[in-house]
Amino acid sequence: MNSKLIILRGNSGSGKTTTALRLQEILGKATLVVSQDMVRRDMLKVNDREGNLSIELIKQIAEYGLGKCPFVIVEGILSTKRYKEMLLKLIKVFESDTYIYYFDIPFEETLERHKKRGKVNEFGETEMRSWWNDKDYLGVPNEKTIRKDSTQEEVVQEILNDIGYKETTFSLNG
Repeated sequence: MNSKLIILRGNSGSGKTTTALRLQEILGKATLVVSQDMVRRDMLKVNDREGNLSIELIKQIAEYGLGKCPFVIVEGILSTKRYKEMLLKLIKVFESDTYIYYFDIPFEETLERHKKRGKVNEFGETEMRSWWNDKDYLGVPNEKTIRKDSTQEEVVQEILNDIGYKETTFSLNG
């Protein structure tokens, strides 16, 4: 089985997790979503600093999906300072079947989006500012930018088109 790696990166509140879960819903069974928050905060309960345990575990979980899952989606802030080396290794392992997206959404917009999320009581503007990485591109040739004027449906459809998903029986509205 050929596995396709989809990497969704960007600041908190930019739409990465929502996009990943919507893609999983459309792409169906055996679509593996590896969420940085889930691995780092929930599974390991470690701070996001250089060398934290989640970096290697994210890589191992994603690699587990290679050849077993048609789609592996890795999503999170995944700052280049801490995660670039690991992400470049993953891209190499998955070879040409990689699709990388950076959600370049202005801070004010991410703050507004955050107010509508379930995590709104977990953290706020102060924490989001402290995590902010402006224009934190990975810098690989096939990296695409998602901007604030793209709707959720448009983002999902663009990714589906990029990966060659041809199913016509799904509805982006659920």
